[in-house]
Amino acid sequence: MTSGYVVIRHGLVALPGADDWQPVDIVIRDGTIAAIGRDLECVGQVDAVHDAAGLWILPGAIDAHVHFDDPGYTERENFTAGSSAAAAGGVTTVIDMPCTSVPPVTTVENMQRKLEAIEHKSVVDFGLYGGVCAQSFEGDWQKDIQELSRYVLGFKTYLTSGMQTFQRLDHYHLQQVLEAARDVGLPVLLHAEDHDYVQAATDAARWKGHSPREYYESRPEIAETLAVSSALELATSVGADLHIVHLATARAAALLRGTGATGETAPHYLQFDLEDFERIGSALKVAPAVKRVENRDGLWELLAAGAIAFVASDHAPCPAHEKNTGSIWTDYGGIPGVGTLLPYMVSEGYMAGRLTLSRLTEAIAGMPAQRYGLARRKGAIAVGNDADLVWFDPNAEWTVEGQKFLSQGKVTPFEGMRFKGRVVKTFVRGREVYNCESGICVEPGYGRWLARNEL
Repeated sequence: MTSGYVVIRHGLVALPGADDWQPVDIVIRDGTIAAIGRDLECVGQVDAVHDAAGLWILPGAIDAHVHFDDPGYTERENFTAGSSAAAAGGVTTVIDMPCTSVPPVTTVENMQRKLEAIEHKSVVDFGLYGGVCAQSFEGDWQKDIQELSRYVLGFKTYLTSGMQTFQRLDHYHLQQVLEAARDVGLPVLLHAEDHDYVQAATDAARWKGHSPREYYESRPEIAETLAVSSALELATSVGADLHIVHLATARAAALLRGTGATGETAPHYLQFDLEDFERIGSALKVAPAVKRVENRDGLWELLAAGAIAFVASDHAPCPAHEKNTGSIWTDYGGIPGVGTLLPYMVSEGYMAGRLTLSRLTEAIAGMPAQRYGLARRKGAIAVGNDADLVWFDPNAEWTVEGQKFLSQGKVTPFEGMRFKGRVVKTFVRGREVYNCESGICVEPGYGRWLARNEL
């Protein structure tokens, strides 16, 4: 080997496809993994040797569903705070949603405005989605999809939406978007709740009360299964690439089997149910709402079997006062999650025996990398990939305290929960970006934009 190497020794490494930890060295050069093996010898200059004895080394997680709200809603979150929370939780790549920016990322011009606001803020690497909403059809939406497709990793849309700046699509317009996205070779990410059902059920539930149960009754399991069923029919009819985000209902997730469509779930749907929602209150208000208890086991089983492709946080925090307005109907719907995604999945997925090691690494890194065209650089500890690594202490334990989050959002339904294991260090492209003792180790702007045309 030539000069300029960094070597990590004595760690137990999660290699792709392996269900046992591997006692191998990792050699890094220029931010990429140059070699993996036992007792490797470097010929030439070695800049640093890191001793990871007693630690697990995981691939950096890819959180493919975050709302960092920048620009436009930075009282809730911004890219520096959100990406810092990501790094602290072992997430080395995020993909940001188009709908919670002002203006939303529905045109190249809007995307450029977003990039100007965020390009010097992130401490981890990031991608962007484009968006299509009802307002898109007031302009040349097909041209917008064509132009955005050079840069974004997919297109997000909604069958029901509470955002006036990003309104829902009906079935006809969703079919048109599926066709257009198919033609540019990108997936459509869909928030799948049936608009007609949710609208009518919400009108009825509001008359009954202002509690978490009424909110659940406004968008129960059937609202999700109706939407997923119709979306699958549309996608199949036109041969489009469909991905269902934040699946909360096991039956809806099971509908994806054998269709070619994919889906994701989130830790809060794997951990909590309606009774928890009634106990915790608006700290657990999300959309879709958490569902009845039988869905939790079903979602875990589908995730373990690969029928649900991966997990993502749907990170969407807000200030505490927006969670405590006095009514479930006006309390903000969304929680911070990017920092608890990997720790939760290791603790409650792998260490609890629900997921094998290989399925864990697929669910937090490998599958989102494949889904969004990042697998040539991200998602696995493999030669030639970016050295995105997480050092994890399996013998440590810690208790979730929202006030210690690096995110601007401090209100979490995981408050007080004890996790097994903790993130010790996070590396992005071979550089340490987070250390549990000293915090963030790089300046904002270290993170790179992962544009589609540069992958």
